[in-house]
Amino acid sequence: MKRNLCLGLLLLALAGYFWLKPSKGASSVAGAAPPDIFTPGAVQFGPAPAFVPAGAQLAVLEGNPMGSSGDYTVRLKMPDGYRFPPHFHPKRENVTVISGTFKVGMGDHFVESAMSSFPAGSFAYLDPDMHHFAEASGEVVVQIHGEAPLQITYVNPQDDPSRK
Repeated sequence: MKRNLCLGLLLLALAGYFWLKPSKGASSVAGAAPPDIFTPGAVQFGPAPAFVPAGAQLAVLEGNPMGSSGDYTVRLKMPDGYRFPPHFHPKRENVTVISGTFKVGMGDHFVESAMSSFPAGSFAYLDPDMHHFAEASGEVVVQIHGEAPLQITYVNPQDDPSRK
């Protein structure tokens, strides 16, 4: 009985060692996160693509949103009052509000009185070809994930900033 107990404790200790031991290739710097884990301060924003209205910043967390296939996750940071004109996407769009209040409306025309407000923590998914528009109330950060490529089609082609 004692032998079985000792053997069990030894196996448990070994299992704990291998479970908690850093994996091969893991950072040996104490407190450093692996490259696929992001704390809020580690997210690096840069310029958004030309098809996004000027003023927003984009951070790519995962995948290649401009690739021909595959999953992607991005964050979009928008200043107070930033607007997305009516548009739609050919693939499903999944949006989580990380900070601020994101106002969203449905339809082909930007109608502020028809918008609903979504505070931090809100989540929405928009099916393909669902026409919508948005506005930042305060500085807003949203996380968008979906299947590449990330594409935006503006209801009114003159709203497309990449054509200007």
